[in-house]
Amino acid sequence: MALSLRKIRLRLVWLLVLPFFWFARPTPLLLGIGVVLAVIGLVIRASAAGVIRKEKQLATSGIYAHTRNPLYLGSLFLGLGVVVAGGQWIFAVLFLVFFAAVYGRTMRGEAELLEGLFGDAYRDYARSVPLLVPRLTAYRAPGIPEEAAPRFNVERWRGNKEYEALMGAVAVFGFLALRMFWL
Repeated sequence: MALSLRKIRLRLVWLLVLPFFWFARPTPLLLGIGVVLAVIGLVIRASAAGVIRKEKQLATSGIYAHTRNPLYLGSLFLGLGVVVAGGQWIFAVLFLVFFAAVYGRTMRGEAELLEGLFGDAYRDYARSVPLLVPRLTAYRAPGIPEEAAPRFNVERWRGNKEYEALMGAVAVFGFLALRMFWL
């Protein structure tokens, strides 16, 4: 049975997680900086998860009007927050290499899927909206009035199980806070 890229990505992360927790040396300052970065990531992810209707509708409103991959941008901030809080800079480097390798490939694969599903609408969107780094002005899909664009919806956020990222972040930072006392 072939593993999906998503499953591989989620399993590979454990190669970094276990050594990270073992070698983590959080300090109050680093933990505080890490929490701020992680909260930014969680807000970005939540705003994306509350808009997207995966593979059913091309998301071009809300945060998707600024970046094509806000969930991954949020994951980048969340991951950076965790590794900064851990206090071992080698893990920040490893995380960035992991992110670039795995998520770069994932984003390209998803772009191909979305182009296949939404054709010219996606191609127009992709020409106007950056892959990851947000643009300052919001993209407006041609022919779709702004008031018709999907808005953030808590039920959609819940249906996309974004609460799992929040619960995971609380657990990781709780562990790192406890780890400060184990040093």
